[in-house]
Amino acid sequence: MTFFIIFIGAFGLSILTTVFVRGLARHFGVLAEPGGRRLHKKAVPLLGGVALFIALVLIVVVLTSFGWLPGSHIKAKYLVGIIAAAGLLSFGGALDDRYELKPWQQFIWPFLAVLAVIVVGIGVNYITNPFGGLIELNKYIMTAVWIDGIPYKLTILADIFTLAWLMTMTYTTKFLDGLDGLVVGLTVIGGLVIAAVSLMREVAQPDTAILALAIAGVFAGFLVFNIYPARIFLGEGGSTLAGFLLGILAIISGGKIATTLLVLGLPLFDAAIVIIRRLVRGKSPFGGDRSHLHFLLVDSGLPQRSVVLLYWFLAALFGISTLILPGPQKVTAIGVALSLLLVILAGALIMQKRNSIK
Repeated sequence: MTFFIIFIGAFGLSILTTVFVRGLARHFGVLAEPGGRRLHKKAVPLLGGVALFIALVLIVVVLTSFGWLPGSHIKAKYLVGIIAAAGLLSFGGALDDRYELKPWQQFIWPFLAVLAVIVVGIGVNYITNPFGGLIELNKYIMTAVWIDGIPYKLTILADIFTLAWLMTMTYTTKFLDGLDGLVVGLTVIGGLVIAAVSLMREVAQPDTAILALAIAGVFAGFLVFNIYPARIFLGEGGSTLAGFLLGILAIISGGKIATTLLVLGLPLFDAAIVIIRRLVRGKSPFGGDRSHLHFLLVDSGLPQRSVVLLYWFLAALFGISTLILPGPQKVTAIGVALSLLLVILAGALIMQKRNSIK
């Protein structure tokens, strides 16, 4: 019952903050105008990242006041780091929503956000080997600086892996944010799956489940206004915050990298293919175009809602599989997700070509 109340509480707070920020965006003219690769037909408020950030801060304060957080796996300093990082993403995203920053300027804020959580000690010290045992990443340690006689150390491999993992997750949802409700719904699913995994007997991390449910509830409340036709967009801050938080949950839930990969497997592989294609063509990997799978499916004739539901269904299907499958079979499931992407991509390209001929 407590877990349900946490989800509903986060849901309600998010609705209130979204209504408030939506009004601010309209008042200050921070709007996404139609045109280009955008599918909407009228101006839609941005600053979704600000709404999500405020709701996240409020629910963390409530959970802390009731003693539900911090816990044995989520230390107080972790919460400070997560809130600080979310604030950086929200602030940088708001700047981009208002002034349309260049790609290198956009990159600064996710990079600083990742550094913020690494500084407070959040990191991937080991990865569970699906075929048995652990892959340790904290073997190589060096002292970076001494302050008042206290050494501050770097776990080189762990910090590099954490940086790469969180930046990958952050940019996956950033690239994916092209259809109403797509990223937000996937974040809700990802949060619920990680919460369920955290409550499994062999994992037993109720505090991680609480934070995951809070994040899922915050995004579920925002989804009320972001579902097609969207009345507010995630914006830069919201689209990056989604992947970043899922990446953080994967780390603090005990290195559940495979679980998160299965939930976001389709968009992650799609983003990798698009980046490679852009590099081969001599284009910037951070540029915007309609080469992503979700755009190709829409251009092939599928309705927006159908494409979004397809992504949600596959994310839920693969996510639920993590609750059932043992380690080695999760690797197989990731392979299935990649194969499915290639099949859907090929079908979308064929349908798009046929439509263009007609």
